[in-house]
Amino acid sequence: MMMMTTQHPAAPRAESTHNRLYEFAKAALTKIFVHPYASVCELYCGGGGLDAEKWDEFQIGHYIGIDVSTSGISQRREAWESQRKSYTADFFELDPCMEDIEPHLNEDTILADLVCCLQNLQLCFQTEEKARRLLLNVSSLLKPGGYFFGITPDSSTIWAKYQKNVEAYHNRSAGMKPNIVPNCIRSENYVITFEIEEEKFPLFGKKYLLKLANDLPPETHCLVHFPSFIRLAREAGLEYVEIQNLTEFYDDNRAQFAGMLMNYGPNLADPRGRLLPRSYDVLGLYTTFIFQKPDPDIAPPPMTPVHQDAPHIIDEKEWQGTLWRDDEKSAPVEPPPLPGLGKISEQKGILGPGPAELRFSEPLDLVVVASKKN
Repeated sequence: MMMMTTQHPAAPRAESTHNRLYEFAKAALTKIFVHPYASVCELYCGGGGLDAEKWDEFQIGHYIGIDVSTSGISQRREAWESQRKSYTADFFELDPCMEDIEPHLNEDTILADLVCCLQNLQLCFQTEEKARRLLLNVSSLLKPGGYFFGITPDSSTIWAKYQKNVEAYHNRSAGMKPNIVPNCIRSENYVITFEIEEEKFPLFGKKYLLKLANDLPPETHCLVHFPSFIRLAREAGLEYVEIQNLTEFYDDNRAQFAGMLMNYGPNLADPRGRLLPRSYDVLGLYTTFIFQKPDPDIAPPPMTPVHQDAPHIIDEKEWQGTLWRDDEKSAPVEPPPLPGLGKISEQKGILGPGPAELRFSEPLDLVVVASKKN
């Protein structure tokens, strides 16, 4: 895979700190994976994917755009046709979490080296059926050895802050003002409001409203239950590689990305490239996710760890706060490190930067089998 270089593309103009940082994160993560002449599929490409110019800069060979919106697909197709891109392209108007893509593919279809989902993954977790359909489509689109990656809100961070607010409210903590709503998370950069108060983390369909610090209306999202995400991915033939909060992703790769971040505007990082508090708060709301479709011709493929004797069933309570006991853990199986991502064994946990009790003690000790019931 192509490593980062010292020359960084010019950043697009963006109205807010949130937009600038999110555009940076999308470009930085994609840059790690893309290599010249790669075939790339972008899910939900119409309303917030990478700009067409970025794919030109990455020197890809083929582009597959998929979006549920007619206008979104039309805009992508027109941009590609009008600018006479050096890469070939296919476009599919469908919802990848609702429809089966295989009937749209034929023997001439170029499968993807990379499938990315840089927005809307969280909406696919309204139901288990939608999440499963998305991952089956990803597996159908990917070549063996190919990667599925993207960005989504970090549910562990959001859930930890939510539980802290609820607990403080019900305990009538001295630090809580009387008019504070327990199911509302407030930050300088965003406000998150849950519809109803719940003790447990539902595996699917837990909705919340995200209101950014601008005049745009709030967006409806769903929490992504990471153990269920990993389980469904494996059932679809995709092996877990990494889930990492964007602040840790940036810190681990700061030497490569600091110069690139500077191009996205002032007051995002200090002169040494360290994130300023506002940037840390915004990026901390999101996480990367990376999976790989094993190639049977290349051994050994990356494997999601499983127990030697029997699968351990993860329920919501365990995922929310119980650390794994040493006698319940098997030795981790470590996939080869990706360029620019560091060694998996050195990372800080897959559940984000929240409290320590929300993390597994080792990133790769997570078992993919999660309970479908409470």
